[in-house]
Order: sequence, then structure tokens, then C-alpha cells
Amino acid sequence: MELPANQKPNHYAVFAHCFTCTSNFSAEKNITRSLSRLGFGVLRFDFTGLGASEGEFAESHFSANVADLVDVHQYMKKEYQAPTLLVGHSLGGAAVLAAAAQIKDIKAIATVGAPAEVSHVRKLFADQLNGETIHGNTEVSIGGRPFRINDDFLREMDNTDLPAIVKSLKKPLLIMHAPLDKIVGIENAQKLYDHAFHPKSFVSLDGADHLLSEQNDSEYVGEVIGTWVKRYLPKAENRMLDAEGEQVVGHLNLMEDNFTTSIQTRNHELVADEPADIGGNDFGPSPYELLNAALIACTAMTVKMYARRKEWDLKEVYVYTTHSKKHGEDFNLGVAGDTKIDHISKKLRFIGNLTEEQNTRLKEIAAKCPVHQTLLKQVIIDTSLIKDSN
Repeated sequence: MELPANQKPNHYAVFAHCFTCTSNFSAEKNITRSLSRLGFGVLRFDFTGLGASEGEFAESHFSANVADLVDVHQYMKKEYQAPTLLVGHSLGGAAVLAAAAQIKDIKAIATVGAPAEVSHVRKLFADQLNGETIHGNTEVSIGGRPFRINDDFLREMDNTDLPAIVKSLKKPLLIMHAPLDKIVGIENAQKLYDHAFHPKSFVSLDGADHLLSEQNDSEYVGEVIGTWVKRYLPKAENRMLDAEGEQVVGHLNLMEDNFTTSIQTRNHELVADEPADIGGNDFGPSPYELLNAALIACTAMTVKMYARRKEWDLKEVYVYTTHSKKHGEDFNLGVAGDTKIDHISKKLRFIGNLTEEQNTRLKEIAAKCPVHQTLLKQVIIDTSLIKDSN
């Protein structure tokens, strides 16, 4: 379950992964995380025989995948809240279209790289069967990975009329597809779009591949879906995570993330992370970048308030900062040479019709901003432990 920073979604969605992928596939995680940043609670799960799910892949007929989606929706409705959005990638996109026809609570559907015919999957391994009829389980290679299939698995693919299902949906539909998709051609998107009734939308994923291998592509997909679907869902107020009487609360789910930390204030949320080269996912600024950001924001605001009070012609303020650790001897502070001291470089640029004297005074004022002063003083941090009631 991917949740927003406040852990209290405004709406819920269910995500269906691509054929032979799993719920932990990086593109799927990026899509659901982008949706969660927009206030959605998104459940992603593994279809039968994939990832952490039990059963055999050969038992994962298309109708079984659709039934899985219906079951997941019913579970969500009972334990949390009825999901109103279904999102599916590749064959998962075909599955959410079929499932949406069976679930009245669904208000909108979004597909990514979905085939217009379920039997399209045959092309991934047709050359390995050489036109022969399958008896029992047969192993095929899909994307370099071995999977066992049977004749029921193939028969299921021929018994689903996806365009007819789409024509009967009459629910808001967003179709996203890469024009140069080499696995599922763009003509599939056109066929689905032509059969759908309005409101329907199409977004071209220019430059992306079928599996959304580039992080920017999968994050973009989540952001577009989250923005698009809000038009079809009732507006909900942002329900905040209980900050236990404090100003800010942060949350890190170690079961899902390495360092990605959701941070919530009373009315806003942001994400902190570490760069990929030290094990993070780089989904947000690092802790020290956030420290720099606090100094930058406070500096710019303080300078602006002073210039406005003086009625000076200040039009723009740029603040550049960098945090680093330097040897104490570099500052002539009388400390040992191997002692490291925190150092923040702050550079200012003022745009406007200002005299040299005014520029100098604004530089002095910049050093008087509250965050700047806090960083120069001794700070006492009182840490206490809140015991988990569970």
C-alpha cells in the first residue's frame, strides 16, 4: 500500500502490473508513489504465480487476473474505502478495463501501454511453440525469464473481446501509450480510444519504452494520471497525519523504501531522500539540501520584507547555498587540524535598481534572518521516545 505523507488518502486506487512483472517493479513503484504524493492511497499486488503471490503462473489466466482485481477491490472496500480509480500497465491495463466493467464503485480507469486484444501476449512466445498444440504445462521464455503455460492459459486469451468491453464501459478513460512501443504497438491505443465513449483522453509517452525503464517516464505517468482523474472525483480536504502536537512529522517505511522519507506539515507535504550513489532513490532533496532550503527561504523572505519596508526597488532575490565539512584549521578557530566543522556557503544576487549602499545593507539583513541566526547559535534538541501503542 502506497500512502501519502499524512497516511490518510483522499481517494484510493488499485494498480495492476504489467505481464510477468511484479508489484515491486521499479516503474510500478514510481507510478504509485507519484499518485500517493497527490493524495491517493494505491494498492499494488502480485497476480497469481508472480512475485510474492502463491500459485502457478500457468494458472494466471486473464479471467483469473480480472477476478484478482475484483477481489482486491472488495477487500479494500471492506478494510479501507472503496477504490475509485483503476490503473493498469500493459496486460494489467487490459485487466483493469475488464474489471472496471464489473465494479460499480470505479469512477475512472487509466491504462499504460495496454494491448487492444488480450491475445496480443501470444506474440511474446509464439515462435517458441512453432504452431504446436500445448498438452499439459509447457515452459516458454518471456523477457529472458522462464514461465510455464498450458492450453487453458492460451484459450483464455482468445475469449476476451476487449474493444467491446471498452465500448460498454462509459466511464472516464485515460489511455497512455508510447508511440515507439516495440512490444505493444501504438495502434492498440488507437483501437481502444476509437471504441471508448467520452470522456476519454489520450496522452503520448514520447520517447518512453514499453516497460517505462526511465524513472522520469514512470513518474510522469503517475503525475499525469493523478492530475487527470481529479476532474472525475469529488474534491476532498487534506486530512492530516497526527503530528502528536508538533509542527512537522516525518515517516519512513523500511519495508518499502531505503531512505525515502515523507514529511508532513499542517498544510503541505514533501519528500526527502538520498542520492542513488549512496543507496537512495533520489525521490527528493537530501536532509542537508532541505537544511539549505530552509536557510534560503528564510533569507529571501527576510530580505524581501526589509526592502519592502524601506520601499527600495528590489525585484528579485537569488540565494545560493552549499553545505560541506571543512577542517577547523581552515577558519583559524584554534581547533585541531583533523576536526571537521560544518560550513555553509551563502551567495546572494539582488535584481533591481539598487545603490551599492542598499546592496550592502541587504547583505547584512540576509545574515539576520531567523534560520541563519538559529544555525549560528547553540541549539538544544530534546529527544523523547513515543511508544507504539500496537
